[in-house]
Amino acid sequence: MENTILLIETATESCSVALAKDREIIAEKYINEPKAHATLLARYIKDILEENNIRITDCSAVAVSEGPGSYTGLRVGVSCAKGLCYGAQKPLIGVSTLAAIAQCALDNKEIAESIGELQQSTFQTAGKRLPLLIVPMIDARRMEVYTAIFNEAGMQLTPTEAKILDETSFAEELDSSIVLFTGNGSEKFKPLVNHPHALFAEQLPHATGMRVIARDMYNKKEFKDCAYFEPFYLKEFVAGKPKKLL
Repeated sequence: MENTILLIETATESCSVALAKDREIIAEKYINEPKAHATLLARYIKDILEENNIRITDCSAVAVSEGPGSYTGLRVGVSCAKGLCYGAQKPLIGVSTLAAIAQCALDNKEIAESIGELQQSTFQTAGKRLPLLIVPMIDARRMEVYTAIFNEAGMQLTPTEAKILDETSFAEELDSSIVLFTGNGSEKFKPLVNHPHALFAEQLPHATGMRVIARDMYNKKEFKDCAYFEPFYLKEFVAGKPKKLL
């Protein structure tokens, strides 16, 4: 029996909603616009359900990007998902934003071609196939990013951390693997890296990248408690000082 899951992604500047049946995406709505989540998310959900003749009660579950990421975006997405699940009595699934970015990169055909070309080139020079690592990065402040390391199967290998980038970051991984740096935080790392095994692709998170993870979590019944589930902020919110009026 096919399971239909509503997917919600609001952890960065992009706002994305998708419908998935098993591993297949049947519809998506996406916009990359800062601070659009509060005004567009509810409309996107309403439209995508109506356009596909699906009611929220027809969905098997709702999956939401749980962070790390934007405090405001995460709050909007998680609050909406919790409300839908509570009202329709559906299970709630929380998906790591970094895992979703990594999966988006693995699904991207252009990125896959670039990876294949680099693997072929390194095979000719090193005489062996180097493993692939994916390092999604979500922009934090200054030279800091939220990040973790994933293998080419999408499995997370290291804990999620807030990392300050410098010239020595990921040096060990680059010496032994091809490393794909992706996400909206990867561009500020690019000027610091001069390594033949480094590959960069600014892949933003999409709800579509959650489909495989959400389906697997649904099958394993790895659900969140709507009453207590909160976004994974990683760091406490620090409000800026208000500007003095002239």
